[in-house]
Amino acid sequence: MKRLALATAVALAAAATPALAQQDAAVGVAQGLAGLIPAGDASASGRIIQLFGIVTVLSVAPGLLVMVTSFTRIVVALSILRSGLGLQSTPANLILISLSLFMTFFVMSPTFDQAWREGLKPLLDNQITEQEAFTKISDPFRDFMLTQVRAEDLKLFGDIAETSSRDRVQAGEGQGTGDGQIADLRIVIPAFMISELRRGFEIGFLIVLPFLVIDLIVATLTMSMGMMMLPPTVISLPFKILFFVLIDGWNMLTGSLVRSFF
Repeated sequence: MKRLALATAVALAAAATPALAQQDAAVGVAQGLAGLIPAGDASASGRIIQLFGIVTVLSVAPGLLVMVTSFTRIVVALSILRSGLGLQSTPANLILISLSLFMTFFVMSPTFDQAWREGLKPLLDNQITEQEAFTKISDPFRDFMLTQVRAEDLKLFGDIAETSSRDRVQAGEGQGTGDGQIADLRIVIPAFMISELRRGFEIGFLIVLPFLVIDLIVATLTMSMGMMMLPPTVISLPFKILFFVLIDGWNMLTGSLVRSFF
């Protein structure tokens, strides 16, 4: 009887072990979900909306980086530099993009810090609402863009937006602009982008000009020597690279690009 009772107890313990393991796993999952939805005033639906918003922002982050930061001007200038040197794949696209990104982070670091300190961090701490966070996060970027945008470009999109709003009002569709903050960004962002493209091409022209002079000199010399079949770029390429290295071109170019934002 004792052996039978002992065997029965062992069997019951073995049967209870999976149930206890499943119960522990369920408790662990519940604790993990509780970590995602912290206690306090924050509701589950509010936290889900915040997580959905963060995922959405991360998915469009590359586009936002190009639209509202200094990336456009920097990458355009560096791309024109490579074309002016006559190099098709050196430096590689990865190097140019990486350099442009780090220069963008350097230029935009005060703006990023302000947006994090005043908007994103209070939102994650449930101190402000999503609407307030949008305003506080977008304001630093809007201020940066307004300091760089040309008045002519800003006026262009402002007039277009005003005409569009007036046409909608006359058609009985209401104002159609929504929140004033969104309307401001709707005007500022495209104006800022075309302003950055213009400045990038202006800087690129100044970069390419000395290389063009070298190409003209080499082409004149080869033509005068009767070397019709020899492409002038084959001879001018090492001279352009040597010229760029001797004047410490990377230092001058990156320094000028960064200073152009301040």
